[in-house]
Formats: sequence, C-alpha cells, structure tokens
Amino acid sequence: MSKILVTGGCGFIGSHTIVDLLDNGFEVINIDSNIRSNVGALAGIKAITGVEVPHYKVDLCDLSATRQVFEEHPDIDGIVHFAAFKAVGESVLHPLLYYKNNINSLANILECVQEFDVSHFIFSSSCSIYGNTDELPVTESTPMLKAESPYAHTKQIGEQMIESLSTVCPATGFVALRYFNPAGAHPSTLIGEASFAAPTNLVPVITETASGKREKMMVFGDDYNTRDGSCIRDYIYIMDLANAHTKALQYLQDQKNQKNFEVFNLGIGEGATVFEAINAFEKATGLSLNYEVAPRRPGDVEAIYSNYIYASKTLNWTPKGSMEDIMRTAWQWEQNRPEWSFKAG
Repeated sequence: MSKILVTGGCGFIGSHTIVDLLDNGFEVINIDSNIRSNVGALAGIKAITGVEVPHYKVDLCDLSATRQVFEEHPDIDGIVHFAAFKAVGESVLHPLLYYKNNINSLANILECVQEFDVSHFIFSSSCSIYGNTDELPVTESTPMLKAESPYAHTKQIGEQMIESLSTVCPATGFVALRYFNPAGAHPSTLIGEASFAAPTNLVPVITETASGKREKMMVFGDDYNTRDGSCIRDYIYIMDLANAHTKALQYLQDQKNQKNFEVFNLGIGEGATVFEAINAFEKATGLSLNYEVAPRRPGDVEAIYSNYIYASKTLNWTPKGSMEDIMRTAWQWEQNRPEWSFKAG
C-alpha cells in the first residue's frame, strides 16, 4: 500500500479524490490550511470509506511547516496537489492574492518533492490555461493563449514550474491534469461542493437558486457567438474526475509514462451552454429556476470543451457520469448539506 499525500483534501475535488484513492487501496494523508475548506469533509470521507485520514492543518506557503510533514512521513510515494485559490472573479479583483498563494504554495511543495525524492506528482491544472481559444475541442497540444484571469495565469505558471523541475528530477514522474468543469456530488451525498462564500461555479449557483438561498441567478451574457448566446463549458461528473487522479498515479507507478512530465485533458468531450445546463437541472428535478440575463463577467472564456482521447487511451480512463447524474447528485447534496459545509475551518 503506497502512501499518497493529498494537499487541499478537504476541498471539493480533493475530498472526492481521497475517497477514490482509498477505494483503490492507497494510504492517504492530508494537508489543508482549511482557510477555504472545512475539516468536516474528512468526517464525510470516514462515513463513506470507514477510514480516518490523518490531517495536517498546514498552510503550504509556510515551507517549514510543510517540510515537517515530509519529515514525519519519509515514505510518501506520491503527491496529489489540489491546494489553491480558484475563484476566477476574485482573482481578477485581487490578483496578488492569487499569485502569492498559488505560486508560493506550489514552489514549496515542489521543493519538498525534490528534497525528499518523492516519486510521483499529480498537479491540479485547468482548462483555463488555454485562454480564449478558437480551437474546439481543445487537445493537449492546443497552444496556451493569454490567460483570461490571474487564476488561469497561476495554472499556466504552475505547469511551467513543474516542467522546469522535471528536467532536473528525472526520477520523479509528473502529471498535470487539465480539468474542465467538475460538478455533482458523491452518490452518498455525504460530501459535495461546499461553497462558503457566494459560489461562482454554475452548478452550485443553480442549486442554491432552486433551494431559495438566492432569489435568482444571473446568466452572464447572452450575446456570445454560441448556439444560444451563453457561454459553453464541458461539465464532468466529480467522481469521474476523482478517478482520473487514481489512474494517473497508477500510470506513473507502473512506469508507463514515456516522459517524466505529461499533461492530460479531463472532460467529457461535449459542451453545454448555461441555458442548456439550466434546462438539464429543470428536467432532472422537475423544478423551475428563476434567472436573469446580466452583462458579461470579466475573465470568462466564451466557449471551451475537451478532447479527452489521450487520457482515455493512455490512462484507461473513461468518464461515465451524465449531466443528469451531475444535477441529481448536486441537488441531493444541496438539500442535505451538513452544518460543517457552510463555513471554513
């Protein structure tokens, strides 16, 4: 049983990935500052898996505290690095906050990778690294254009940092997973997407509107050059995304990688507009949403969706969840959210 360090494991993607890692026989320890997450997610993980995951409340921007975890666990075989700030709109308003947190934390964890000879490293990247591309669907070879937000720029810089380090750490396998739009919840709905501030991701905005937490939702722009004027995104079921991290680790452990830094797109290969996502929720739940069209939001890309064939062939990974699965589980989670999911800490 190899030991995997997950950073940001109390967050949305991190918590679901921990469940998948445990289900596939990995031992997991977790680092999370809980600045924007809640340790209660680990109780949800325990309820699902029966495993109590060791937790270190550490800010990765603190190199000394981060190193102490590696000193206590010299047998860490791999790292899955999620910990980062992720709100596009906030990054536009507070760019230095994002550069300081996302870049410094990554630099520190990579320093520990090098110092402690960690064999495998999985980086939580993003489709936002492609910018406002005209090439659809995007492939791993689609050029990176100018980032539309400081958040996206930190992901571009992060991949460049990892690629540079990979040239001097030939014994470490590095993978960057470029997510599209994860959504939904674990089938048990014991964990899900916990937004402590007002959420900006579409699916939790939809479920909060349906539950009455917000009077109405805004559709930011209906004048884009798309089939109905609203932005197009590629929505992937959270448990499919989680499983891709497990597959990427197994791929590196089995030494199947041809290079020691590789990138993979993770989506479902289709795009849904905002209006189509609203319709999918209404169809899955039988509810009607109150929404209003608003001006375009700074930092938003017009349309982006994936070509995931490389991940499918190389990692033996296939997304299975449908838009209906996403909306159904997200709505069940919203209706049954535990108290811990409403506050960070």
